[in-house]
Amino acid sequence: MPTITTQDGTELFYKDWGDGQPIVFHHGWPLSADDWDTQMQFLLGKGFRVIAHDRRGHGRSSQTDSGNEMDTYAADVAALAAHLDLKDAVHVGHSTGGGEVARYVARHGKGRVAKAVLIGAVPPIMLKTDANPGGLPMEVFDGFRAALAANRAQFYRDVPSGPFYGFNRDGAKVSEGVVANWWRQGMMGGIKAHYDCIKAFSETDFSEDLRQIEVPTLVMHGDDDQIVPYADSAPLSVKLLRNGTLKTYPGLPHGMCTTHPEIINPDLLAFIRA
Repeated sequence: MPTITTQDGTELFYKDWGDGQPIVFHHGWPLSADDWDTQMQFLLGKGFRVIAHDRRGHGRSSQTDSGNEMDTYAADVAALAAHLDLKDAVHVGHSTGGGEVARYVARHGKGRVAKAVLIGAVPPIMLKTDANPGGLPMEVFDGFRAALAANRAQFYRDVPSGPFYGFNRDGAKVSEGVVANWWRQGMMGGIKAHYDCIKAFSETDFSEDLRQIEVPTLVMHGDDDQIVPYADSAPLSVKLLRNGTLKTYPGLPHGMCTTHPEIINPDLLAFIRA
């Protein structure tokens, strides 16, 4: 398996397929590069080079007990981009991966990044604070931590079979394969890294990162997202971005890249080619 080793000795697994302009995918919590299968296969067929890594502590990368926060995640991406000598790249991040994209592009992307895409992404900040009164209360994320520590295997069934893909909505057609694949990806990672990452995705404030991003950035978000609520994320991110565009998907869930690739993939392609 292709890997790189970071300065602190962490091994990061990555996929690197095809030729052409590089498209780099950043997965959500607690998943892996495999969550991008549909998008990678689609864009590979359109002549692009597609790349995705397993974040430290996730998937096939080292099960780290340190560095499980956004500064290190972004530095890991910078190390991968340097290793592969990526230029004119488009970085696409979902959920936690959207936060990783924002921090990487703002701090490390100059000269390497052409565009960015944030899908159902956690910026500007998920947690409710005095400065972000519409955010989610700490009790929500404490609940995530408690459920993870008590029975990770069951928690990783409950999330995808319920709010992540909108399978808890009336009339939803549940895909047991999709639920099982989410569980498989989650259970490949390390519990310590996943526990720490809850703080990283919920409490990190990406406002300044968004302000620093100069490249064209597409913000894609379903308005029935039960994981990262639409009203307090996507519109606020676009206001902070210098060159941001908002694309809202009525009725679509957090995991819309998996449930509705026939809608998401053409929109990604159009933005990349524009």
